[in-house]
Amino acid sequence: MTVIRQMTYQPVGRRAAAVETMSFDRLRELNDGGTQRADFHVLAVIDAGQGSVTVDFLHHPLKERSAVWVPPGAVHRWVDIAGLAGHLVLFVPTAPVTDATRELVASPDLAAHWSIPDTDWLFVDTARNHLLLEASAPPGDISTELPEILLSALIARLRPPHAEARFTHPVFRLFRSSVEAHFREHHDAGYYARVLGYAPRTLARAVQQVTGRTAKGYIVDRIVLEAKRLLAHDRLTAARCADALGFPDASNFSVFFRNATGMRPGAWQATVGDR
Repeated sequence: MTVIRQMTYQPVGRRAAAVETMSFDRLRELNDGGTQRADFHVLAVIDAGQGSVTVDFLHHPLKERSAVWVPPGAVHRWVDIAGLAGHLVLFVPTAPVTDATRELVASPDLAAHWSIPDTDWLFVDTARNHLLLEASAPPGDISTELPEILLSALIARLRPPHAEARFTHPVFRLFRSSVEAHFREHHDAGYYARVLGYAPRTLARAVQQVTGRTAKGYIVDRIVLEAKRLLAHDRLTAARCADALGFPDASNFSVFFRNATGMRPGAWQATVGDR
């Protein structure tokens, strides 16, 4: 069974720095191929090469001119990075300085991987290189705000796929935030319609338009993701998962998990070392 290593944000050289950068060369030196879970964001810009990463048990092939975003709490593993060139930016959730980028960073539906259009590449590359330059300056030379400002510029230039939904679907945005806050206690889509003050059909249309899923399906997916994290990282039993996720007992949770994934919790937990 693969041990999932918990990583804590520990910037090198600057105690107050909220943003750190590293190359894929450096990541290769540090990476042991194991599964990790961090309390900070990892944002990678890939210049060239091919590889892969697994984020929350989903495999993502990587290629040139693409981006990877691993949020805090996500279970992830750099599977094949020998041929990748580019840089990673490590930052705490409060690092971005604009309202728009802070809201993007706080999204529970961050895209794990996407391609950067050719028309955007020059802007992304320039923003990334400016951040790298400022982040490498001696501690006494600059304000710690400069890397945070430039991080915000890079995030804005990267145009993550979830950004458009943030601006154009206020009903879904409220639903998403409410689910993130209450999915452990409330599993019914009707609850969220009531507390948000929307008709069930209005809520259903908004969720369908943004995600292609039903509101109930969105909630189920979020519970399943958390269950997988608890099973894989915290090594919880079905009974303890049931208690943490608001199910009346282990049997009820096991039926829910099997219906959603096709496997019982214990059987899935036994396979997680390969994911």
